[in-house]
Amino acid sequence: MPVTTPNRRLTDPARPTVFSSARVIDPARGLDAPGAVLVAEGRIIAAGPEVLNQGTPDGWEIVDCAGKIVAPGLVDMRVFIGEPGHEHRETIASASRAAAAGGVTTMITMPDTDPVIDDPALVDFVMRRARDTARVRVHPMAALTRGLKGNETVEIGLLSEAGAVAFTDGRQSVSSALVMRRSLRYARDFGALIVHHVEEPTLAAAGVVTEGEFATRLGLAGIPREAEIIMLERDMRLVALTGGRYHAAQISTSDSVEIIRAAKARGLDVTAGVSVAHLTLNELDIGTYRSFLKLSPPLRAEEDRLAVVAGLADGTIDVVVSSHDPQDVEMKRHPFAEAGSGAIGLETLLPAAMRLVHNGDLDWLRLFAVLALNPARRLGLDVGTLSPGAPAALIVVDPNLAWVVVRSQLKSHSKNTPYEEARFEGRVVRTIVGGETVFEG
Repeated sequence: MPVTTPNRRLTDPARPTVFSSARVIDPARGLDAPGAVLVAEGRIIAAGPEVLNQGTPDGWEIVDCAGKIVAPGLVDMRVFIGEPGHEHRETIASASRAAAAGGVTTMITMPDTDPVIDDPALVDFVMRRARDTARVRVHPMAALTRGLKGNETVEIGLLSEAGAVAFTDGRQSVSSALVMRRSLRYARDFGALIVHHVEEPTLAAAGVVTEGEFATRLGLAGIPREAEIIMLERDMRLVALTGGRYHAAQISTSDSVEIIRAAKARGLDVTAGVSVAHLTLNELDIGTYRSFLKLSPPLRAEEDRLAVVAGLADGTIDVVVSSHDPQDVEMKRHPFAEAGSGAIGLETLLPAAMRLVHNGDLDWLRLFAVLALNPARRLGLDVGTLSPGAPAALIVVDPNLAWVVVRSQLKSHSKNTPYEEARFEGRVVRTIVGGETVFEG
């Protein structure tokens, strides 16, 4: 049965464990082969086909993974929570339960809280709350500008020392090129990463869906694709000017893929992410004004979706995120144009992304690279791999398990999923963090 108590663990972390008869996938070593994984004292001891011939030491727990995949736990780079300030939407504890059920062993939380995470004491608060209440690893991003207002860069050095893994204004874009230039230069001196929501705010202000024929038919105000393209182009110029480290939080258009591809060809220290919703859904899925599909950036035309999938497959796009953004019922129970933007996604991140494997768009190694290895490396974390000595943050996945998303059964406080009643093939059946089983279903 799934775990329901906030801090309950299902196994004794002191007891060594063998995950046997598995298909072991580790993108860090290019490994996709039958084998086993040995875990002891919270770390990976060995993983791969060579373990099959070593036998099982006396006293070890044996987990039979026949027909299943053992892979690194996911690292989700874009998770919004409500704590502090809006705990009715999501707490660190409830988000971590949803993460464990979805195979996310490391959550990177956004600073869009009340108060905003723009002070070392608040970074420390998030980390302490996570230690006390979360069953997965939690690392906060701090705000890039004070109060997310886009005017004054935060104390990047002090916040990095406090534990912030990157800097972002979350849902907001920094509209001032001067502020962004100064921030990139300042962050460069500390080796810090800036993560930016690429959307020109004045172009996007009045819109709720992508501008075009579909928006016109629905009678909804459109956001031109150029809102994303212009901001991303600007940022690439500023990265070239400053030599900063930069990550586009989410891109969603074919032009954006080309911009990132060109920036990488120039040798800029640039990476890009995409939400799983923009990989698997398009604007037509909005149907009859389904507010759970009101997202930022908005869902795009099928041509853009296909271009983004191709960019992910060829390595132009580096990371896939859930963009988990809980909204309560009162925020979504409005006409589409007035509803809040955002959708939950921790529990459906991997199943939705596995559609790309089942469709032949990605292979398994690439899937776990963009969901685990690449975000961990970009943030300087020691997870995302099954290499010996790495922390034992891993998942057991049944790739053929068919199931239907039932909103009431999701573990997040909020239930605003764009995949309600969606049929998926593949699901996490066990999640291990620090050698402890934190979810089994």
